[in-house]
Amino acid sequence: MSIEKFSVEKVLSVHRWTPTLFSFTLTRPAHFKFAAGQFARIGLKVKDDLVVRAYSIVSSPYDETLEFFSIVVPDGAFTSNLQHLQVGDELYLEKIPYGFLTLARYQLPLPQDLWLLATGTGLAPFISMLQDFATWENYQQIYLVYSVRTVSELAYVKRIEEIALSFGEGHNGFKFVPIITRDPHAQLHDRLPILIENGELEAAVGQQLNAASSHVMLCGNPQMVDDTKEALKRRGLTMNRRGEGNIAVENYW
Repeated sequence: MSIEKFSVEKVLSVHRWTPTLFSFTLTRPAHFKFAAGQFARIGLKVKDDLVVRAYSIVSSPYDETLEFFSIVVPDGAFTSNLQHLQVGDELYLEKIPYGFLTLARYQLPLPQDLWLLATGTGLAPFISMLQDFATWENYQQIYLVYSVRTVSELAYVKRIEEIALSFGEGHNGFKFVPIITRDPHAQLHDRLPILIENGELEAAVGQQLNAASSHVMLCGNPQMVDDTKEALKRRGLTMNRRGEGNIAVENYW
C-alpha cells in the first residue's frame, strides 16, 4: 500500500470506557473533508508493515479534530497494538474518506422518522449524524437505539444527552433507547431482530416501523446487521438502492 495516500496525524486524547472499549482523537488535516456517517482508513506501523483498518468517524463534519471509537480484538494485528495509544503518538490517516452510510442516500420515502440501530462501536457514525443540524431539521422523529452486553459498555451516554440539548434544541421527537442484552432486568434486553419481531422496540419508542416513512440505518456486529435486515424485510421494509428504500447499512471493504 502506497504510503503517499496517507498523512501522519497526532493522537490528541485517549478515553478508555472499559478494558476493551476506547475512543481517541487525532489532528485533522485541512484537506480531510467528510460527510456524517462516513469512515476513515487508519494505519499503524507494526514491525515495519503498515496495517490499515476502517473506522467510522464520531466527529461532526465541522469539528477541528477527528474522533474514533474502537474495540480491542484479542490477538488482532491492529487493535492489540492500537489499544496502547498515548497522547502524542502518530497514526496514518488515508487522505480521503469512504462510505455511503449517509443521510444523503435517501430520496424516497421522504424524511420523516429516522431509526439509528447500533451495536458496540457501530454507534460512531450515528453520533456524527446527530452533530449535524440538517439531521434535526429534516426528521420529525429520531430514535437512537444502542445495544450492548452490559451497562458498563454504554459509551457516550452523557455526550448523547448533550448533543440532543444543543443540536436538537426545540426538537421534541428524539429518543435514546439503550438495550442491555446480558441484563434480564433491563427494560429491553433481547437482540435487535427479536425486539423488532415481537414489537417491543416499537412499543419502547411509541411508533411503528413504516415502509412509507421510515429510514432505518444499521451499523455494528455483522451478524446483528444481517439478522436485523431480515427482520425488517419481513415487516415490509426494503433495502435502499439508488436512493429508494428504507434500510441502509455500511460495507467497510
